[in-house]
Amino acid sequence: MGTLSSFSILSFRIRVNLINEAPSPIFPRQKVLRCSDTRISTNPRSCYLCGKGLRRGIQGQINNGGFDNRLMCFSSGSDGDGDSGGSSNDSNLATKEKEATEREEGGRSSSEDKSTSFSSSGRQPISLEGPSYNNFQVDSVKLMELLGPEKVDPNDVKLIKENLFGYSTFWVTKEEPFGDFGEGILFLGNLRGNREQVFEKLQKQLLELMGDKYNLFMVEEPNAESPDPRGGPRVSFGMLRREVSEPGPTTLWQYIIALLLFLLTTGSSVELGIASQINRLPPEVVKYFTDPNAIEPPDMQLLFPFVESALPLAYGVLGIQLFHEIGHHVAAFPKNVKLSIPYFIPNTTLGCFGAITQFKSILPDRKTKVDISVAGPVAGAALSFSMFAVGLLLSSNPDVAGDLVQVPSMLFQGSLLLGLISRAFLGYTAMHAAAVSIHPLVIAGWCGLTTTAFNLLPVGCLDGGRAVQGAFGKNALFAFGLTTYTLLGLGVLGGPLSLPWGLYVLICQRTPEKPCLNDVTEVGSWRKAVVVVAIFLVVLTLLPIWDELAEELGIGLVTTF
Repeated sequence: MGTLSSFSILSFRIRVNLINEAPSPIFPRQKVLRCSDTRISTNPRSCYLCGKGLRRGIQGQINNGGFDNRLMCFSSGSDGDGDSGGSSNDSNLATKEKEATEREEGGRSSSEDKSTSFSSSGRQPISLEGPSYNNFQVDSVKLMELLGPEKVDPNDVKLIKENLFGYSTFWVTKEEPFGDFGEGILFLGNLRGNREQVFEKLQKQLLELMGDKYNLFMVEEPNAESPDPRGGPRVSFGMLRREVSEPGPTTLWQYIIALLLFLLTTGSSVELGIASQINRLPPEVVKYFTDPNAIEPPDMQLLFPFVESALPLAYGVLGIQLFHEIGHHVAAFPKNVKLSIPYFIPNTTLGCFGAITQFKSILPDRKTKVDISVAGPVAGAALSFSMFAVGLLLSSNPDVAGDLVQVPSMLFQGSLLLGLISRAFLGYTAMHAAAVSIHPLVIAGWCGLTTTAFNLLPVGCLDGGRAVQGAFGKNALFAFGLTTYTLLGLGVLGGPLSLPWGLYVLICQRTPEKPCLNDVTEVGSWRKAVVVVAIFLVVLTLLPIWDELAEELGIGLVTTF
């Protein structure tokens, strides 16, 4: 707005030309007039325009009206409290008033509605929006920058652009924030050679130029409009500080938590061993654990005689999980990848829900991610299936009949794959009954294979999620994860364990793994085939047997359909 429209205060009608306008420190949304006189007074009873005092009578009228008392100056004529204005200022004001009047004649009707009018009858509304109310957002951003991870030095970015990238490697055309909090720099541009060779060359040059201060990542260009002309996706290079991008060391509290979880897992495994002897337990104990109407707990001392016989099964469950973790470490050692201590998750149904193992190093490429992720489940599944198969063979051996335990035959309907294998080993007569006599190794192998299958589900940062992310990329993991959550929510996979496992993943394992240094190069066909076969076996293991098929195969007694 160029001028302040005419208004009436105590029968005075004055027009003032706007020389410039600025936001008010008191009313952020109002524009405050300033006159050409740069002497702005700090007196609360002075004029915003020239800093001269207001007339006494006008001040009283303004104060009674309740709006700002520093609106305009009436000091052109000497009076009372007002300072006497110079003749040159009065002349300039009169000239500017005349010019303003001529400019306003043509558009007065429209400007009067949009002008800033002041009246002694009320207070002008104050907007709660403006720069002063946005200061909180600015301060919040500054606080996040202060508390967040340290960003890349702009001087280093300039030096790296000048000395690292170029016509022969990668021509930078644009820069964007990189990282979870924008603490890094993502260089976008055009690749000028083989991506693996260019990346290796850039890593060596960065090490020579900056030492070990930064880590360089080769990732797929986000929102790329077209693939790379040389084939494959377009690539870009991200840079993060080494202390920001690499995981921190394991703390003392983490060791303590891991130890407590291992002790709890040992207890849940022993409890599983005791529960497997349900046909030998005292009736009052069985009733308490099986009858939902039972309220008074039995004497727990009745369970002590069964602890010793439960230890072999507990050892088997814990041995499978330890073998699983050893598989991870064996695959990580040749790649110089450090892993955290395992955080075992206790579970009374399976003895253990597996363990959370974190990467303590940045993975060099996607092949390494697939190899380490698959190695643990393969090792655990191999030991579990060995126990399962040996247990089935011993279950048919009359010489070890004293070591067998009876379990409800309906348990074999919990897994399509394991139920069919058990049916093949034990036969129709043994399986088509209310209870089946089996060796404790069958229970240990069954629980180990089920736990391994749960951990190979392609979601989050589970072993299966890491394998799918390394083999097929992050977008494929999103699709697999959405499907997995849906099947778990519907109870299609895992039966009664689907809900607790789904909650566990959502709370602890839902976040995908961070990218590798080389997050672009493909892993090869045979690694992708291994991941696909593993997921297929996972589905067969966690898919329950429906009643019609169970009745036809003779797995358990199906009384209702």
